[in-house]
Amino acid sequence: MPASNHWLGVPEREPKPRNKGLTHVIDKGLNLRDIEGLFDTAGEFVDIVKLGWGTSYVTNNLEKKIALYRSFDTPVVCGGTLFEAVYGRGKMDEFKTWLKESRFSHVEISDGTLEIPREHKLELIAEFAQDFVVLSEVGSKDADVNIAPYLWVQWMREELDAGAWKVIAEGREGGTAGIYRPTGELRTGLVDEIEHSLDFHDLIWEAPTKESQAWFIKHFGGEVNLGNIPPDEVIALETLRLGLRGDTLKEVLLGDAEPIAP
Repeated sequence: MPASNHWLGVPEREPKPRNKGLTHVIDKGLNLRDIEGLFDTAGEFVDIVKLGWGTSYVTNNLEKKIALYRSFDTPVVCGGTLFEAVYGRGKMDEFKTWLKESRFSHVEISDGTLEIPREHKLELIAEFAQDFVVLSEVGSKDADVNIAPYLWVQWMREELDAGAWKVIAEGREGGTAGIYRPTGELRTGLVDEIEHSLDFHDLIWEAPTKESQAWFIKHFGGEVNLGNIPPDEVIALETLRLGLRGDTLKEVLLGDAEPIAP
């Protein structure tokens, strides 16, 4: 936020690099000019960028994109689907070499599509954590799979203990699986179960829609970590965090105070 914009008294946000209130943005194929425009307008609010699914593998200018994100002091991570493709093809050593050569500092480890034995996934998290910052992901991309809340909690705790920096709660790009029902409705009981067992600062909740973003902010406050944010929604999300949008104005900015008449 510009230094001169403090007269409204909105909540203070930690400057980058921060460890809470993270905005995890999904890049589905942005070109260099798009990235420059994003950071010119909203760079202060972008904490980490995920190159969605396997897009990093087919992007012609990957080296330039990573260098550009690095110039903005913003880490980049490949989508978990690429990791699962690597696992399924048995190319883990080649993947590590490629990550290092491409200068990735972060890696996502997920099993939302392929089934990876729990102990093996934990071993992979610990192994990759020796050379990279690991974001692990819990939850299935299959909307018909309903994992018991106690298993979500157990698996998240195990993955943090294994060396994950943050654990991502699966929601898919459209918010229709994992912590969401196929209709897009948030599984609030599941979120409550996780909340009561883990520090929410250790988690990134995938929240691709305004409705889900507003719910998490009203529930946890503006410092909640949110993921799968479309690039053109970064500024809009920040207004939700600060109470500068009708969805969170009363809860975040005004609280219990009565509006002050001019």
